[in-house]
Amino acid sequence: MTKTELSLPAGEVVEIFFVGTKPWTARLTNYPVMVSINALHDYAALRTSYCALVDSGAFTLVSSRGGYPVGSLPRYASKTLRINNQRILGFVTQDYMCESFVLAKTGYTLLEHQRFTIYRYKALTRIIKKAFYLMPVLQGYQPDEYVEHVRMYGEILPPNAWVGVGSICKRNEQPELVYPVLAAIKLERPDLKLHGFGLKKTALQNSCIRNLLFSSDSFAWSYDARRDGLNTDSSYFADKYAEEIYCLIRGRFSTASPAATNC
Repeated sequence: MTKTELSLPAGEVVEIFFVGTKPWTARLTNYPVMVSINALHDYAALRTSYCALVDSGAFTLVSSRGGYPVGSLPRYASKTLRINNQRILGFVTQDYMCESFVLAKTGYTLLEHQRFTIYRYKALTRIIKKAFYLMPVLQGYQPDEYVEHVRMYGEILPPNAWVGVGSICKRNEQPELVYPVLAAIKLERPDLKLHGFGLKKTALQNSCIRNLLFSSDSFAWSYDARRDGLNTDSSYFADKYAEEIYCLIRGRFSTASPAATNC
């Protein structure tokens, strides 16, 4: 998949699953990958076999530190501009999650987290201009809160924008709680291409959820490998998990190979 294909008309959906990997595993993995910017501090470049999405590492920073360190916004922008290449489909903006334990950590309200998320997206956009695709993120917890966040973004979200949906990864075991969120967003803006952060096989087994997503990512294979005493840096296990996901969506699409995404 090329960067220009992100502007496909609504309805022409290509579903992509990004398997979470470390930078040193990404180049050996035979599927689209998700890599955290936090793991790239010592890397001059990100080398991958196929396309990639780079996460901002927001969850780690906000949930552990209660926010972003002073100067983190320009540093993030500088790092993204440095490592950007043609195989990276986009970088995720620095957002603020809205789970209750995160709100307790920061001391701010859900509405303030939504405003902070938009502020950082706009600030990063001004710095990077159009050097690459910066993925905006919708935040909230209840379906109506995500809809309100869509409205807060307003015209900042162009038609057919590829948009992340945050604060849903911990609801993987309860797909009935994920679906209403995605459905509410699509009802408000049917054109948006939704990316489900951290939505693994448990949630993707639900066809209603799959049908509302443009893409998703998960590092679940690494947690499973650690639990079973296996190598958590193995591209073999990353590929195995990605293949399981692509086989899962094969019922809807004619092929599940990486070539199907042209990346």
